[in-house]
Amino acid sequence: MDVEGLHHVSLAVTDLERSRRFYTDVLGLEEVERPRFDFAGVWYRVGSCQLHLIAHKSPTLRKGGIDSRDVHFAIRVPSYAAAVRALRIRGYCRDAVEEIKRVREQPSGKAGFPQVFLLDPDRHVIELNAQQLDD
Repeated sequence: MDVEGLHHVSLAVTDLERSRRFYTDVLGLEEVERPRFDFAGVWYRVGSCQLHLIAHKSPTLRKGGIDSRDVHFAIRVPSYAAAVRALRIRGYCRDAVEEIKRVREQPSGKAGFPQVFLLDPDRHVIELNAQQLDD
């Protein structure tokens, strides 16, 4: 079997409009057209791949804070510093009062590239990473 690449990641969400605001306003993803399924959802372009949000009344959701070893997906960004600044402007930082807005910054982690981890409104873990650390 030949694999060409990853096509999409699907996430179950409990409040589609709340999640739409997060992925559009906080992460800046571009919404793309979605087929007319008989269930609600939103699709986004993420580079050459897609992210599919699916409204679900009783999804399997994680509990607790950020655990980078738990199920997560990563988005490559051109600038680690710019991504961290953009998150801070929106209230996402290491010491945020709201747990859901706390991030874990790893500018020089063992992975070999800078990473910042955050949670979406349904507590899905998201990693933002860049090729190298910048200012």
